[in-house]
Amino acid sequence: MEKELLVYIDGKYYPKSQAKVSVYDHGLLYGDGVFEGIRAYNGVVFRLKEHIDRLYRSAHTIMLQIPVPKEEMIKIVLETLRKNNLKDSYIRLVVTRGVGDLGLNPKKCPKPTIIVITDTIALHKSEAKEKGVTAMLSWVKRDPVDATTHEIKSLNYLNSILAKIEANISGVDEAICLDKNGFICEGVAENIFIVKKGKIFTPPSYTGALPGITAEAVMQLARKLGYEVIEKNITPYELFNAEEVFFTGTAAEIVPVREINKRTINNGVPGLITKKLMDAFAKMVQDPKEGIPIY
Repeated sequence: MEKELLVYIDGKYYPKSQAKVSVYDHGLLYGDGVFEGIRAYNGVVFRLKEHIDRLYRSAHTIMLQIPVPKEEMIKIVLETLRKNNLKDSYIRLVVTRGVGDLGLNPKKCPKPTIIVITDTIALHKSEAKEKGVTAMLSWVKRDPVDATTHEIKSLNYLNSILAKIEANISGVDEAICLDKNGFICEGVAENIFIVKKGKIFTPPSYTGALPGITAEAVMQLARKLGYEVIEKNITPYELFNAEEVFFTGTAAEIVPVREINKRTINNGVPGLITKKLMDAFAKMVQDPKEGIPIY
């Protein structure tokens, strides 16, 4: 019988089937908390420090005091991977406001809950990277920067879930959300890029999009390969008429988009620049200098 994976919760490890939190945890009751999705490749956790930094920035923004320093959090992630004997893994690091009462007042939550899950994830079918995915513009607008901005990687993903439901109903792989002014913002769990005349464009973070760790790595790779990368507002018109479109994200990595709202992108096949970036990124994540070793 295969051994169950262990899940870290507040200093202890539990078999996956027994890993539980209180029904009074405000992460469950109100989505009050923050998280990170992180990847380990061949024994190295890709850009772990950057993910930890972003976790603490999100927590600071919602005035959630994480009870351990960053250095200790890194050790917890690495130790969880070691206990599960994992060299390649998707890591879900969660910090909730903790157990409180049925009111929403955070003052009633004396201690945050820390959870580390190390497992695998598959967002799309295996052929998605070879053939590309289909997408649609959703009626669900991204929350603006003066509201529950998606610059915060919070536990409240209802905005994304509603858009994903619409994509499911419409029979496409992914949804693309607009900002309150109608510009392209991001996918439900990915950043988005377009290619036009050999230049790469992506929406700026002030649209309310999450500043992606993978997106930043891809921009660095693109510039290293000699491509100009420009952050600017992108209209639906520009998206439909782009030469190439692709998503980036920790779980997704880089995924080409072949169709948006029934408009074909690049004759329905992944573009040359997208494929070059995919190849370069596959090499990047295997570079020990790009992360922290597990052992």
